Amino acid sequence: MKNIIIGIDISSKTLDICIKNETVSYFSIENKVPVIKRFFKSYSEEKVIIAMENTGRYNWNLFEVLEKFDFKVYVISALHIKKSIGLVRGKNDKIDALRICNFIEKNHQESREWKPCSCSIKKIKILLTERASRIKIKKQLIVQQHDYKLMKSIGLDKHLKDLNIKLLRDIDVQIKIIENDIENIIQNQESLNQKQKLIKSVPGVGQVLSWTLLSKTEGFTTITDPRKMACYSGVVPFDFQSGTSLKRRPGVSMLADKNLKTILHLAAMSAVRSDNDLKTYYIRKVDEGKNKMSVLNAVRNKIIHRVFAVIKNQIPYQKDLVLS
Repeated sequence: MKNIIIGIDISSKTLDICIKNETVSYFSIENKVPVIKRFFKSYSEEKVIIAMENTGRYNWNLFEVLEKFDFKVYVISALHIKKSIGLVRGKNDKIDALRICNFIEKNHQESREWKPCSCSIKKIKILLTERASRIKIKKQLIVQQHDYKLMKSIGLDKHLKDLNIKLLRDIDVQIKIIENDIENIIQNQESLNQKQKLIKSVPGVGQVLSWTLLSKTEGFTTITDPRKMACYSGVVPFDFQSGTSLKRRPGVSMLADKNLKTILHLAAMSAVRSDNDLKTYYIRKVDEGKNKMSVLNAVRNKIIHRVFAVIKNQIPYQKDLVLS
């Protein structure tokens, strides 16, 4: 039986669907669970390959429906699709659905199939997204405080600053509630609780990094190779060479999870300030004349490898381990 290839372009209210079988057809449906379920029910006995971009919360309704079917589902990075299609002109939802369809038809054998994650991991992902949203708002409010002094001449500076401070306090309370919710989910799930304890035994790793790694790897089930995680995090240097001439020194790629990279950087900074082997490594390399940021990047990489090592061996990190 020939595969039916389906590409889905997702928006908050609608799903634009391209279906390639013997012909190419297009559909547009509401992004609602009952509507999606009714649409895919007619394909329940077929061999179906479905692909979509990762659009965050707009994917949730699709995920809820598709985990009940025996389809092959792929969630593709929008950047991956964009880089793969070459020079293009024009863009609309129908064209995007076709491009997703064409991409997965050619690349499904090399792509990682999507599998539904546990309810606990889903909750952690959602709560981390909400936490990040509030932190972004908090940063904006802090920046606004510096602008209120410009309104001193019209007498609004103190009033607006008081409102700003009150809102900041409310956001801090909400962030704390969300963080407590994440911790409670982990504490109530024995496997996640054990993994978090192992992760936090690595120097520099705190709560936020442990939450993020559990979320990104779905409890270390979807990403099990530390080298892949390091590449995903943007801490692996790549060569930049053409012919016999080296254009520039090896450097990290900009195609990375910037949020995770930032959290790893904070973890590395924390690690090199504490009394542990990573600090010893950092001081030794800097004394040898290495660039400080390059050494910090190496520390970020080492933190990832240590995290995956303790998860694999199920043994807390040994702080007196000698680095090679």
